[in-house]
Amino acid sequence: MVVKDTEIRHLRRCVELAASALEAGDEPFGSVLVGADGTVLAEDHNRVASGDRTRHPEFELARWSAAHLTPEERSAATVYTSGEHCPMCAAAHAWVGIGRIVYVASSEQLETWLAELGVPPPPVRTLAVRDVAPGVTVDGPVPELAGEVHALHRRFHADEGRG
Repeated sequence: MVVKDTEIRHLRRCVELAASALEAGDEPFGSVLVGADGTVLAEDHNRVASGDRTRHPEFELARWSAAHLTPEERSAATVYTSGEHCPMCAAAHAWVGIGRIVYVASSEQLETWLAELGVPPPPVRTLAVRDVAPGVTVDGPVPELAGEVHALHRRFHADEGRG
């Protein structure tokens, strides 16, 4: 895994966006799309509480990049995200040709955390990005931030149990 110190700020922003999603009553996921020069191009957080389970931030950023960037700009861009892409988002990422994914917490970590919390498995199998999109460059997890993401998921599922 090669995550530079200069990239940690983007990952911290992803955790902030995940916290914003949680504050809005949604599952805690956040993502940032960054151009080759380090410029933040777009960002989003989970919006599945609306009832549309496809409103993942990684999917939204893939769609945004397809509409606003050239193929060359997409291939030089990076998506930073609080959690490794699900299969739907990994496929969207590969189809639009975004160059790299950097995630804080892996799908495997999330699957373990949710099982420990007694959360039923999702309707789609949990797979690593590399298993869905083998040509995409992927870096993660980032241990120094994973605890924060874990805490957000614990909080979401504790709050969900009270609701």
